[in-house]
Amino acid sequence: MPKLKLHWQIIIALFVAVLAGLLAGKDATIFGVTFYSIFEFIGTLFLNALKMLIVPLVASSIIIGIAGIGQQHGHLGRLGGKTILYYMATSLIAILIGLIVVNIVSPGIVDGQPAKDLIGLSGDLEDIKGKVEGKGAGDIAEVFLRLVPTNIVQAAAAGQMLGLIFFSLLFGFFMTRLEHPNAETIYRFWDAVYNVMMLITDFVMKFAPIGVFALVAKVVAATGFDAFAPLGMFFGSVVAALAVHFFVVMPILLRTLAGVNPYLHFRAMAPALLTAFSTSSSSATLPLTLECVEKNAGVSNRTSSFVLPLGATINMDGTALYECVAAMFIAQAYGIHLGFAEQFTIVLVALLTSIGVAGIPAASLVAISIILAAIGLPAEAIGLILAVDRILDMCRTSVNVFSDSCGAVIIARSEGEKDFYKQLKF
Repeated sequence: MPKLKLHWQIIIALFVAVLAGLLAGKDATIFGVTFYSIFEFIGTLFLNALKMLIVPLVASSIIIGIAGIGQQHGHLGRLGGKTILYYMATSLIAILIGLIVVNIVSPGIVDGQPAKDLIGLSGDLEDIKGKVEGKGAGDIAEVFLRLVPTNIVQAAAAGQMLGLIFFSLLFGFFMTRLEHPNAETIYRFWDAVYNVMMLITDFVMKFAPIGVFALVAKVVAATGFDAFAPLGMFFGSVVAALAVHFFVVMPILLRTLAGVNPYLHFRAMAPALLTAFSTSSSSATLPLTLECVEKNAGVSNRTSSFVLPLGATINMDGTALYECVAAMFIAQAYGIHLGFAEQFTIVLVALLTSIGVAGIPAASLVAISIILAAIGLPAEAIGLILAVDRILDMCRTSVNVFSDSCGAVIIARSEGEKDFYKQLKF
């Protein structure tokens, strides 16, 4: 009998959790223990397992990613500079779109009140407010000071991930400056750590259906169906923001920077976009993305073979946007107003994590955990977001792949290439 794919397991777990939560409520017991406490225990265990992965996974993935670029391409040169600038700029634009949409829609506010009780979030509100205020205190200078901690181990242990990300970026960059024997040794070490962490992440994600079941069942047991109203608003906010980036921002960039018809590019990339939507994997879609960009769009292999693999690793516009909206949604649900400094922190961490963490399984969960830790919010609400994560993952992966392909055309145009879409069949 064929094994169900993980996303189907999660969807089934979601529906079973709703039924179990409604039947159990907060008072039903088995052997003197309430079902609610069992749900809470299993859900907390799953979240703890996810948080356990963060430090070694973030460090190894960023170090290997940066060092790998240096090893494969030596000095990045003009083409590399243009590519990284494009990816940084589009990711930042995507994050800002998400920030604007979530501030306008306010999915975490229902009937003028924070959705904390509706979605079953717990914790001392005053204590959480104190942590948020402490994390975002002062001005923007404090954010940059946290980029350079006095003790990197202590910063990582305290959940100050900005310092760990920055240190890992530096470490990976200067690994490429070592002489050959030492460089190879340390690269192989971090590559091994990264691969081990990938295996552990895969192992933890095998239990995602159980974790989703427990987290959703706990909420439904406590609140009934009330939790799904703000969750629907969150879902709509993410989809709306992704649509703006996909259908407005990227076509404008194609028209203004490459001078091409966006409709032709949509047609050229249709097979890759459909594959990205169905697989939720930029890496798995990469061969088809390369084929569509080269054969349908007419970009040279010289440009596409550099821009697209790099994009599949570090360019995650949709993921960065999603991380920002999720963090803001959770803050709104707790009734916590985030000022400019705190929102700037979210933008900065979302940008950094979208570059360094995007290529790993369950990247969005790890990245959102990092952002929440950076601004002092508990990671508890991640379990609820996971209930709609699969469909949103399909949408944001399509945005990621489309942005990569647009980048290939724009950068090819800047390199003097002109004959685009000549081979596209009408």
